[in-house]
Amino acid sequence: MKLVSTRNADLAVSFGNAVLDCIPLDGGLYVPAKEEDLRPWIMYMDESTSFASIAGTLTAALLKDEFSPVVTERIAATAFTGLSPELRQLDDNVWSLELYHGPTGCHKDFALLWFASALSHICTIQDRSATVLAATGGMTGRSMATAFAGKPRLKTILVYPKGAAAGLDAASLASNGGNIWPVEIEGTLQDAQRLVRDIYNDRRLVEERGLTLANTMNIGRLLPHVFSYMYAFTRLRKRVGGDIFYAVPSGNYGNLVAGLYSWKFSLPVNGFLTDATAALSCDMSGKCECRDSSIPLLSRGPADPASPSNLERLEQVFAVNPMMLRGFVFPVEVADSSIPELTRQAYKKYGVFLDPHAARAYGAVVAAGNRVYADEGTVVLVSKDHPAFEADTIAGYTGARPEVPDLFRGFNESVRALTRIGAERGALEALVKEITG
Repeated sequence: MKLVSTRNADLAVSFGNAVLDCIPLDGGLYVPAKEEDLRPWIMYMDESTSFASIAGTLTAALLKDEFSPVVTERIAATAFTGLSPELRQLDDNVWSLELYHGPTGCHKDFALLWFASALSHICTIQDRSATVLAATGGMTGRSMATAFAGKPRLKTILVYPKGAAAGLDAASLASNGGNIWPVEIEGTLQDAQRLVRDIYNDRRLVEERGLTLANTMNIGRLLPHVFSYMYAFTRLRKRVGGDIFYAVPSGNYGNLVAGLYSWKFSLPVNGFLTDATAALSCDMSGKCECRDSSIPLLSRGPADPASPSNLERLEQVFAVNPMMLRGFVFPVEVADSSIPELTRQAYKKYGVFLDPHAARAYGAVVAAGNRVYADEGTVVLVSKDHPAFEADTIAGYTGARPEVPDLFRGFNESVRALTRIGAERGALEALVKEITG
């Protein structure tokens, strides 16, 4: 699988190189160089095919030019054995794709587990090591630490704002012989992101210390989100007729772009609903527009390694035919004030709890109605994080409290084995050098 930069189609690299050195020199983002026809594999799989098998089959199909079938199957099996998203039918037309059934209840679990497995295998093949440096808060930090814990040839440095490090498995920490280094700074999450951004903007230091990212700026973190869309289709294709749409929370557009990559890889899908934002919304005629598109790519600043957006990737998907964007992605205005009522409505109608992101996507479904999809169409609502994370808020909206699963036990326990530093670039750089030897 070849990858090119969004800002230079001639800058082509292998998947392995794009994962290890994930920031193109031109300031863009790596994207697939061409469409991949995965239809033979997609149509072969059905509801009896496990998520791990789906991921293994598609990993082999996408990366067949770089890795043997044995390696690609092992990457997926190491990541997903015994784990799977869940698809729940809500009514005749609406289904819920629940991405929170991983080990920490965070939708990032599945992508991070695959990415950590792939990165470890790549480092083993190339006889090298890699270090992930990330600014993070509680939920994402737990997900990352769980995915990377014990992975050969990998080290992970998690930079937390003061007081945010919690819920990490003590056995995974470097102080106990593990490969996870939690670091607390005297500052906010924005301060942590600033420090990490400064480190990754130092190209010499990144190369010298073998640093890479584990957020969606890294194509290796984004690509495995494709598997969830493929999984949902295998469960739907023999049960529904007509068009299939996905309702995806906006976020940083990683899930939306992964859905569009699924389509480019031949997944049968008729469009995507999402909540509108200032960056992606509708023009006066009601058609989708990406407002950044008016600014030439080479006139923009570089992609942000600490807090990336995937809008540039979305633009690249439709660069050849911009009109496709208008007939395939449907942003719908969902007011902040409507979230309580949407959460309450979904619980009353379907008996499901929606986290705030999923409530926004549900708002897009409600508002779009037959304007986008006909009565015989099917809408898959993407639910990201476990509703128990927002139990108090949801209880206030619905009068009922989501059940807190056992996996949440210990999530609020502070991490004792912390390295504490000031919010200065020099302090973090010195620590990175110490850890990476």
